[in-house]
Amino acid sequence: MPNPYRKIFAAPGTASFTAAGFFGRLTLTMTGVGIITLVSQHTGLYGLAGALAATFALSAAVIGPQTSRLVDRHGQARVLRPAALGAAAAAAAFLVSLGRGAPEWVLFLCAAGMGCAPNVGSMVKARWAEVHRGSPRELHTAYSWEAVLDEVCYVVGPIASIGLSIAWFPQAGVSLAAGFLLVGVFWLTAQRATEPHGHPAAGGRGGPAIASRGLQVLAAVYVAIGGIFGSLDVVTVAFAEEEGRTGMASVALASYALGSCCSGLAFGLLRLAGTPFGNWFAGLCAMAVTVFPLLFAGNLYVLAALLFVAGLCVAPTMVTTMALLEQHVPRDKFTEGMTWTGTGLALGLALGSAVAGWVVDTSGARTGYVVTCAGGALAVATALLGRKRLHRPLVTDEDMTADVALPAS
Repeated sequence: MPNPYRKIFAAPGTASFTAAGFFGRLTLTMTGVGIITLVSQHTGLYGLAGALAATFALSAAVIGPQTSRLVDRHGQARVLRPAALGAAAAAAAFLVSLGRGAPEWVLFLCAAGMGCAPNVGSMVKARWAEVHRGSPRELHTAYSWEAVLDEVCYVVGPIASIGLSIAWFPQAGVSLAAGFLLVGVFWLTAQRATEPHGHPAAGGRGGPAIASRGLQVLAAVYVAIGGIFGSLDVVTVAFAEEEGRTGMASVALASYALGSCCSGLAFGLLRLAGTPFGNWFAGLCAMAVTVFPLLFAGNLYVLAALLFVAGLCVAPTMVTTMALLEQHVPRDKFTEGMTWTGTGLALGLALGSAVAGWVVDTSGARTGYVVTCAGGALAVATALLGRKRLHRPLVTDEDMTADVALPAS
């Protein structure tokens, strides 16, 4: 069987913008934990460290869609470079302010400024859509590859940020995150041949992408999915602490990401049948079902195995989301649409972490997985309630008609 991955990378420029995107997307996975590690080591105040990291995450969730909307209108190069420079400047100001003992409100202001770092992963997916426009088979493989890279970044980024901050100097995580952002963005935007064209008139036509009723459902489902991820991290760490083996928490969580990586690579080789909604909903149900056995994990080894199985359902669900997104967001607002799902995920991560932490404190680590199961059930319920919206593709212009990714039969 021909290798579909070789086929997608046969297009000129694809390997280069993928490599640039890998560096750029490391920022969002390194900055939050870098802030926590730095501030906790510098001040000993974990509450302040967590609040600053949450400020960064919420700022990124709010600013991200607005940045992507400007990208859809004016192109990646004109928007991403100033945004990356602004985020790097805010990171530098954060490090200087913390070192000089500036008031806490200054630190919060800098953390919010760091949130203007663009979502480079969405920019890379938009380039894949541009390069393989009208080729749903190649796009399916490309999005599967991107799902794998997302998981790799979520494993490598936090480990690198924490490890280097401890081994080198406390500022290493935040500093490297800003450096990777600049390298990734300027490398990516230097590649003009694969850059999607801007649509200056798009901003005034039909309002923002989130006005799409289908996208509203997808974003809401992603809040619930974020709840799964956020609670899973907190509860797994607490589970390992109760077992007296805190270091094993990273191994257990890595097994979850490894399962997603394996399924993502395999999923890219498949030729899907069925409807976009059906494929996506099947993955969503599988995500909800496979987290339920976590409630009965007897030890960390069993937990790691169960997390690997649960992880197998993650990447396929994320990949099939793209086919639905293309049906409900016009081509000239596609980058913004992708970022809105990321915003939903970020909000869900924050909520899931907070609720799971409270449950762990009051009822113990194993009970905390109830929050993870509730996130899965909420995702399925939200998808069912919004299924009529998702079954009705949004067609607003000729571009949308031409670019909808049709399922293979």
